[in-house]
Amino acid sequence: MTEQIKRTRGRPRKNGPNDRKATGPGTVGGSLSLPPTAHPKKSGGDIAATAIEFLQTLIVPEGPLAGQAVKLAEYQKLFIRGALADGVMVGCLSIGRGNAKTATAAGIGLGAVMGVWDDQPKREIILAARNRDQAKTAFQFVVGFVERLPEAEQDLFTIRRGYKMEVEYSANGGGLLRVIPADGKSILGGAPTLAILDERAAWERDKGDALENAILSGLGKRNGRALIISTSAPDDANTFSRWLDEPPPGTYVQEHRPAFGLPADDLESLLIANPGSAEGIGASPEWLVAQARRAIARGGSALSSFRNLNRNERCNSEDRSVLVTVDEWLSAEVAPDALPERRGACILGVDLGGSRSMSAAAFYWPETGRLEAVGTFPAIPSLSDRGASDGVSGRYVEMHDRGELSVMGENTVPPGPWLASLVRMADGAEIAAIVGDRFRHAEFVEAMNGAGLRVPFMWRGFGWKDGSEDIERFRRALFDGEVVTTPSLLLRSAFADAITLVDPANNHKLAKARSLGRIDAAAAVVLAVAEGQRRKAAPTRKARLEWA
Repeated sequence: MTEQIKRTRGRPRKNGPNDRKATGPGTVGGSLSLPPTAHPKKSGGDIAATAIEFLQTLIVPEGPLAGQAVKLAEYQKLFIRGALADGVMVGCLSIGRGNAKTATAAGIGLGAVMGVWDDQPKREIILAARNRDQAKTAFQFVVGFVERLPEAEQDLFTIRRGYKMEVEYSANGGGLLRVIPADGKSILGGAPTLAILDERAAWERDKGDALENAILSGLGKRNGRALIISTSAPDDANTFSRWLDEPPPGTYVQEHRPAFGLPADDLESLLIANPGSAEGIGASPEWLVAQARRAIARGGSALSSFRNLNRNERCNSEDRSVLVTVDEWLSAEVAPDALPERRGACILGVDLGGSRSMSAAAFYWPETGRLEAVGTFPAIPSLSDRGASDGVSGRYVEMHDRGELSVMGENTVPPGPWLASLVRMADGAEIAAIVGDRFRHAEFVEAMNGAGLRVPFMWRGFGWKDGSEDIERFRRALFDGEVVTTPSLLLRSAFADAITLVDPANNHKLAKARSLGRIDAAAAVVLAVAEGQRRKAAPTRKARLEWA
């Protein structure tokens, strides 16, 4: 298990920081040594080496190590070398909170405004964040570094802390670092030599994308670069997630994200998301474990937030309207050899897809709690193309390789043959009932007739009335340990996208967290489990004898 650190520019992706060794972190003292006003063009390796050397001349401005010289950890050097390499225009870093990503980017911004490795006149550095308050953190790091420079160097700076937060440097051709919040204001016409996009995953979608596009469009004017840094976004559809999953040419990606589904207090995976912890940067391993256990005890949004911010997982921390949280669903997963047997009647929950959407089915045995789920897409478009358009990269292909997702039909999934294939998957198990959407009743009847099924059909609505009851029964069964399944990427993905809408009477109905989300498998599970729980709760009818 290694963190996902990927480099893309037509080269193979690397799987860990040890693939590229660098010299150990050290301290370089003495006064600053700026390059002459003109010099031959430096290579990416020379620029990175100069940047690393410069950063280690700075003094930590705040925190427990304030007053000490900056010591770069191995993962920080790795990012600097990758982001400043030849042919790279955008460097992306995803890492857990508290690993000095903002401080590192601020130090690079200071070196850029001083022209330490770029002597273009009138250099322009943009420090962008979601709002002014967020950008102020990075700005204060830059100011803090400046205030620790020798007095002769400090005299070359003009710092503006008013409405315009700016740092201007008057020597070596001059440079200006300015803060821009992602509030929708246009910066068209700018020509930045370096742009730092801080906590990109937290930006408002439309305004953030508009600002990002405006910044990137100006980089080409002066051969500029962009550094996009953030903790993980809550989902795969976020623009920052797309940068990591589908990096365009000229992009360096370094992502410290552990495998999904591990316990929140697992130390090995915590250190993957927080590599600075082992090198004295940020929180200690003991603190991380203690916080993880505290979050586990509290549950809910506290645990989701810890996974997102401290474990750097793509986990939505807004749990007030989610169907179930990640950890609540993971409690139902067991190893394949621990899965209960197929015993008793089986309830088949079906979410029949439309013309181009997924059809999903869930097999539930109420007597043992065993749950199985499958999904099916039509062949056109392909799973890889569909994954790209849905913003989940290669997830559908991975589901197919795991046997959780199949392909049937061309442009649509044929309902009759598909239901017949589900019966074959039941492998002789007694299907007591099929549960589906009442608004698709006619299609279900036609499909069942076409498949030759003689099974009772139970129709349920997905609105407030039926939906609220089914959701509550499903949640109760899950929390009571009456739902048991093997690890399923199909179900994890579906429940990650499933939320509930709540009316004034506190009734819930199922909905998507994002327009491109696929919650069909989650809907099928809710239908199957809720019907199974109704049958378990129904009183057993005793035979009545009548004498003639």
